[in-house]
Amino acid sequence: MFNFKKIELEDKEWIVPILRESVISGCHQNFGNLFAWREINDTKVAKVNDFLVAKQFISNVKDIYLYPMGKGDVKPVIEEIIRSVDKNLIFAGLSPEEANEMDELYPGRFIYDQVRDDYDYIYLLEKMVSLKGKKLHRKRNHLNAFIRNNLVWTFETITEENKAECIEMNKKWCIDIGCKDDKSLMDENCATKYFLKYFNELELQGGLIRVDNEVVAYTIGEVLNTDTYVVHIEKAFKDVQGAYPMINQQFAAWVQEKYPHLIYINREEDMGMEGLRKAKLSYYPDKMAVKYRAVLK
Repeated sequence: MFNFKKIELEDKEWIVPILRESVISGCHQNFGNLFAWREINDTKVAKVNDFLVAKQFISNVKDIYLYPMGKGDVKPVIEEIIRSVDKNLIFAGLSPEEANEMDELYPGRFIYDQVRDDYDYIYLLEKMVSLKGKKLHRKRNHLNAFIRNNLVWTFETITEENKAECIEMNKKWCIDIGCKDDKSLMDENCATKYFLKYFNELELQGGLIRVDNEVVAYTIGEVLNTDTYVVHIEKAFKDVQGAYPMINQQFAAWVQEKYPHLIYINREEDMGMEGLRKAKLSYYPDKMAVKYRAVLK
């Protein structure tokens, strides 16, 4: 039997080394996300044979398992999961490689479906910095409008000295956007509070845009794997034209300068939200991290 526990900050000590040994492709395979979304997803974790096993309660479906993360023989871990779940066993967030591996281990025993709402949007880092090409001319126009309309603006990284301003900006953003009337936005706001509260403990990084000494946009992320940076949160006031493209471009430039070996930026999934999907597609992703759900027959 598994000794599941609610994921806590101190679990970072044993989870992060396991994740570093894993082939990470999805934004959900990340301690920051597992921790920040722990209340919304009721995330519980256990260590089994040097693997991380995580289960969550998502979309009113209890005990959805993530594919075991770690290095070595994964079959005994999956076997234990199968034995421990009487019925309705579901694995979520499987990459194509993980789905293929599971199908080879258990041919014909699972039904696999792609889950479009869970796809991660992945872009070339260089493209997000330069915004070159005909397809991105509107983004460049928005940047020019931002510069034209805001004579005094700056970009700076998030620190202990200015983090409180991001927290206050986030409160105003939530009021403006109507978080209290939208469950998805409320859930995201809950996770955002954890990202900001434990910013240093989670070893996160971020940037903000300041106009006339007021924070109008901010973003938070971290290195995901050997070639990809992941952006967890990006917020901007909608009445400041070009604020979203500006924080996106400025932070991408900072990431490129700090981590010149990185190739991609993962901007996570759209969660099925129409506006978010439209915004992410407007940058023309260079690839998508396809994710599957596997249900035991």
